[in-house]
Amino acid sequence: MPHSPIHRLCFALAVPFVCVLTVISKSQDLFCLKTEEGVQYVPVTWYGDLQKKVEENLNQRLARVEALKSTSDIQAYQRSQREKMLAQLGDFPERTPLEPNIVGTIRREGFRIEKVIFQSQPQHHVTANLYLPDGTGPFPGVIVSSGHSRTGKTADYNQRFGIAMAQNGIAALCYDPIGQGERSQVLNDKGNPAVEATTEEHFLVGSGSILVGRNTATYRIWDAMRALDYLESRPDIDKSRLGMMGCSGGGTLTSYTMALDDRILCAAPACYITTFSHLISTLGPQDSEQNIFAQLALGIDQPDYILMRAPKPTLISATSSDFFGISGTWDSFRQCKRIYTRLGMPERIDIVEADGEHGVQPANLATITHWMKRWLLNSDAQITTPVKSFDQFPVLPENDLLCTPRGQVLLLENEKSVYQLNHELAKKFIDSRISSREKTADELRDLVQNTLAITNDDSLPPPISHRAGKVQRGGYHIDKLVIRQGDRTPLPALTFHPQDPAEVVYIYLSDGGKTADTGAGSTVEKLVDQGFVVLTVDLRGQGETADGKPHPTLGDWRTFYLAYLSGQSVVAAHTEDILTAATWAANYQSEEPREIHLIANGNTTVAALHAVALKPQLFTSLSLKNAPKSWLEMTHNIKEAERITTTVHGVLKSYDLPDLLRLIPPAKLKP
Repeated sequence: MPHSPIHRLCFALAVPFVCVLTVISKSQDLFCLKTEEGVQYVPVTWYGDLQKKVEENLNQRLARVEALKSTSDIQAYQRSQREKMLAQLGDFPERTPLEPNIVGTIRREGFRIEKVIFQSQPQHHVTANLYLPDGTGPFPGVIVSSGHSRTGKTADYNQRFGIAMAQNGIAALCYDPIGQGERSQVLNDKGNPAVEATTEEHFLVGSGSILVGRNTATYRIWDAMRALDYLESRPDIDKSRLGMMGCSGGGTLTSYTMALDDRILCAAPACYITTFSHLISTLGPQDSEQNIFAQLALGIDQPDYILMRAPKPTLISATSSDFFGISGTWDSFRQCKRIYTRLGMPERIDIVEADGEHGVQPANLATITHWMKRWLLNSDAQITTPVKSFDQFPVLPENDLLCTPRGQVLLLENEKSVYQLNHELAKKFIDSRISSREKTADELRDLVQNTLAITNDDSLPPPISHRAGKVQRGGYHIDKLVIRQGDRTPLPALTFHPQDPAEVVYIYLSDGGKTADTGAGSTVEKLVDQGFVVLTVDLRGQGETADGKPHPTLGDWRTFYLAYLSGQSVVAAHTEDILTAATWAANYQSEEPREIHLIANGNTTVAALHAVALKPQLFTSLSLKNAPKSWLEMTHNIKEAERITTTVHGVLKSYDLPDLLRLIPPAKLKP
């Protein structure tokens, strides 16, 4: 078959190169971007491409903020930002009875600690410690939101928040967030937390939350709002004088809640506030609840959490050596100070920067305490116990402050985890999706394409390729190339060529990119041994365009969340890339389209399924290995929840993975 289309493909990619052919020994030998012909090499990652667009959006937002001159302009901006933020969080649950219960009291000098349990949702309990000054009140009350400590409300710094407030005449309710303290959402057989890192618990909760159009933050903010409800319900608390504080992850939640709940008069987020521009260029996005869908595309930056509540009193607490860079914190403060000044109340926004690393240092705690006294007690007097060290705050052992009989709410009868709540919501969507089963195939494809926001191919030029080198292996050779389409992130690729190739092309995709599963005895090599040309590709964010090493179970969550913040998804991007690669392979130097057989392994199977469902005519067969069963399963199966990079925001309102099978002829599905 010397003149077959597939031979023309082989010949085009195998013409002589100046470089010397070598036998591959390392994956670096298959690097394509550095040797791409006709293109000056510039390091490229999908993360970097996303970052450029983020910077454009944030610069546009900053220009809008600088244009706010009048009170009416500022108020209109506040309403707009709040409406957008609430929409992206999804609907909050129904406000149901709290059914609070005080299960114990601990007497301390000058105050007492009440151990409290209440329901933020039916059969979904919150455990909390209420620090109450001696006396009858009514006292001002503050919410203390915990950072990412496994012990939650009983962590030493959280106890110190509560003690400092109570010693100065302010009640403080310090509660456990989901995934921490007594509220672990996954327990092992012994009734202990099954996931060691609290941030990982938040990631896993995030998978199901994203699929139903919510966020880990949605549940955390709702818990905080219900904690405010509890304070309001008590006769010994003055509901007109409420505040909130928290460090790190608690600073995140304080920032969210103070922006959205007008009951918070005075707030002090610690070790969190920066700008997304600074964050993304350094640490990158953080765990699930610190990323709200499409907020950067919509122009919602961290300073907006303060601007949305201006001119209510807000103190930014920071440390000089925090991993959240202090320069970003001061940039954020300056933006806010200018708006507060335009509102005529510059004294209501302030910042404290203490020496030290991430956390609440003695000077931070002293300043936060003084700030709360100023605005909740109308007192600028020196605080009762000046803080120079933490010696005057003897904390209690964790067990003394526990509220549940066995130390975990999930061990209570009929308790529901967030996984169960998400699963119940997802199942409700099934009934509303029944009408989609009546849609024609074209209507369902339109629904899928619109849900993923897939770019229409008609708006893009045809894919092209540049040669990048050649590597000889025993019995076959590998051509290196780069596939490009429009201004998308380039796709480094490899074509494996047997000596006498058949008329078809196999595309093999893996989470590890183009070099995964390509060694001796691999799936790729077996196909080559059978006489087939095999194309492997680094989809966006894989291999050469990856941003660092992916997490062993969660994958490249950092890039996933930057895409999520930008209103995009890995699934959509990879679906587009697969269609680009398949279109190129089917048509490259060929008068008639070649047969394309697609094999995908791991999380990449989700995008592969979408690609074939959207364009079944492009593919001869589809084989999926280690694929998820459904997105519905991901909402409650903890192991499946690790596939966070396969999630799409709110997708279960429209369709699930099995629905895509309707769009693929059964004969094309191979084991």
